[in-house]
Amino acid sequence: MSQSYSGKIFLKLIILLIIFQNIQAAERTGLEIMAEVVERDSGFGDSIVDLTMMLFNHRGDKSIRQIKFKTLEMQDDGDKSLSVFNSPKDIKGTAFLSFTHALEADEQWLYLPAIKRVKRISSSNKSGPFLGSEFAFEDLTSFELEKFSYQYLRDETINGIDSFVIEMYPQYKHSGYTRQIMWVDKQRYIPVKVTYYDRKDALLKTLTYKKYQQYLEQYWRSDEMEMENHQNGKKTLLHWNKYQFKVGLSDRDFDRNSLKRSR
Repeated sequence: MSQSYSGKIFLKLIILLIIFQNIQAAERTGLEIMAEVVERDSGFGDSIVDLTMMLFNHRGDKSIRQIKFKTLEMQDDGDKSLSVFNSPKDIKGTAFLSFTHALEADEQWLYLPAIKRVKRISSSNKSGPFLGSEFAFEDLTSFELEKFSYQYLRDETINGIDSFVIEMYPQYKHSGYTRQIMWVDKQRYIPVKVTYYDRKDALLKTLTYKKYQQYLEQYWRSDEMEMENHQNGKKTLLHWNKYQFKVGLSDRDFDRNSLKRSR
């Protein structure tokens, strides 16, 4: 083997090593950024908020739903949440209960008052739409760090906000997405925008967070969230109002019986 040929092989190995080290550094950076996002939002305990859901079809026709949304923060597991529909009349009393887990399958139940029955949602159906909205069932669980692997892509200013851009790959089964890209506010470590890519890796949806408010001098919550579906032309707006924190909720407020009690 000639000296020049050996030198070329050595150079290629060095280049591959540098590329590999850069990939590892990007993964660490992405993980570190998202760990900070989770850390800054930890410790709120529980919350209750009024939610207005506005559904728009591709023609712009609108329908409105009123929801009471409760959350219980769990220390060694994902959060628990309960959504109860107060209007319109045809779905009043419908309730959705969710127990989020890191890598194990989330547990989710739907109470349908018309048939007075609690229906468990299987893991394979989590990618389906939540009661006609552009949010999937998997979009409505708490964010758990272990659910994704992360890749830092770049810095970028979006809507005047200096942000990190992080690519996230689901590590749990039955996700409807191949990946997500999140823009994270560098100063407050809160999400600004998320794009979702379907199982064919085509752009499916964009979620935009607007009108953030700070509570308890620490926790940021978006008053308005817009999910736009690029493939069917529909969108869903969420308006959050009257946040209450540390109200004394317990596990009993989130057991399966709470679905029927909530109507």
